[in-house]
Amino acid sequence: MENAVQAIMSAKIETVDASDTALTAAKKMRDARISSLIVVDKKNGEKPLGIVTERDFVHRICAQGASSKDVKVGQMMSTPIATIDPRSSVEVAADLMLSNKVRHLLVVDNDGKPIGILGPSDLYKFLQANINLDEVKARILKAVMDEEEMGEPR
Repeated sequence: MENAVQAIMSAKIETVDASDTALTAAKKMRDARISSLIVVDKKNGEKPLGIVTERDFVHRICAQGASSKDVKVGQMMSTPIATIDPRSSVEVAADLMLSNKVRHLLVVDNDGKPIGILGPSDLYKFLQANINLDEVKARILKAVMDEEEMGEPR
């Protein structure tokens, strides 16, 4: 299905151990040029425990004045992780992101095993390839004209 999450998700999932420091996680994100890492406990398998994102660094390290050398990933991760089925539509994924106020979804199979991750850049690429800007512009122009005809302020 062309409009399914599995068609646009990133299949490579980068992980970080919950016992690693925030500094280690930040360097891994920088080096991989990604905006999130799935947090796991490597001693007890690779089951996802949470997610750490750029936003977590801002809110839980920088804004708190904490040192990334002193904070463990397990202390700053967001949990639980919002998940989605790979056969779900991109529209369902976007709705799920909005309703849960998250920017990343872990894509899991029927057994709950992680198979990918969906982030803002994946949605952007999808929209860029599939949106008809002329149609969007026409709808915006029509809405503005309808408002003016009804005498509503802009």
